[in-house]
Amino acid sequence: MQGLLQKKKIIVTGGAGFLGSHLMEKLRERGCSNLCVADRTDYDLRDRCEIERLFRDFPPEIVIHLAASVGGIGANQASPGTLFYDNATMGIELIEQCRKAAVEKVVLLGTVCAYPKFCPVPFREADLWSGYPEETNAPYGLAKKMLLVQAQAYRQQYGLNAIYLLPVNLYGPRDNCDLQKSHVIPAVIRKCFEAKASGQAEVEIWGTGNPTREFLYVKDAAEAIALATEKYNGADPINVGSGSEISIRELAKLIARLTGFTGRLIWNSSRPDGQPRRRLDTEAAYRAFGFRAKTDLETGLGETIEWFRTKYA
Repeated sequence: MQGLLQKKKIIVTGGAGFLGSHLMEKLRERGCSNLCVADRTDYDLRDRCEIERLFRDFPPEIVIHLAASVGGIGANQASPGTLFYDNATMGIELIEQCRKAAVEKVVLLGTVCAYPKFCPVPFREADLWSGYPEETNAPYGLAKKMLLVQAQAYRQQYGLNAIYLLPVNLYGPRDNCDLQKSHVIPAVIRKCFEAKASGQAEVEIWGTGNPTREFLYVKDAAEAIALATEKYNGADPINVGSGSEISIRELAKLIARLTGFTGRLIWNSSRPDGQPRRRLDTEAAYRAFGFRAKTDLETGLGETIEWFRTKYA
């Protein structure tokens, strides 16, 4: 596959979305021109007939499955059933149709939310099944985790070359800034900008600020997926992250400084914190396909904030 990616017919589900749009750029940089974006406005991937139609319209050699129903803690609490159904159904139906169409390679994305709530830090792939996920996003995490089970079962029974990547929390330009659905970085950026614009002296943030998270710049994540598509053909899941960890409290302070918000950060401890800690062991990705994150958090936040300023000013 390595060196021949540009000759392949590739479908990227969710290719018009946050991560997908950056991956499309990485693929085009590699000379890939035979690309199809499977956008939700054109194909409902929860519907088997729609996937069959997609494969008739564009018979793929490689399928990279990024399409997902996602959201922050609030969205996971409000719609756990929807998030479970949408993500499980899309993945299960898509993998089955890839098998039937004899697709050469399927690239699946899981989520750090699939890891146990009290997983030893750093999270290692071998610990993925050692406990139940954090409750606020368990339905989403488990739905995505089932795709790993299916991928490994289909590899064993049918010889399907399906690989499974476990990305950590992503951020960057083109992220979702809807406060009802967004994750912490775009939410705090938006709140700081709006507070500055309206002269507010305070910004409220959910939780205590004590949990830690690992963040990966979206362009680095897209590069990791492209590398894995080129070079990795194993059955084992692979973590994709930056390998660094920061508390939500320190993250919010950093965003406030970079946006120029000088007011107070108010922590609403009645809101859930989510998982206590998150940091991945990223050595397997380096060994398997040579990936190391290149963008440090402050640089990535600066570029994200500048994108937000340009888009929403």
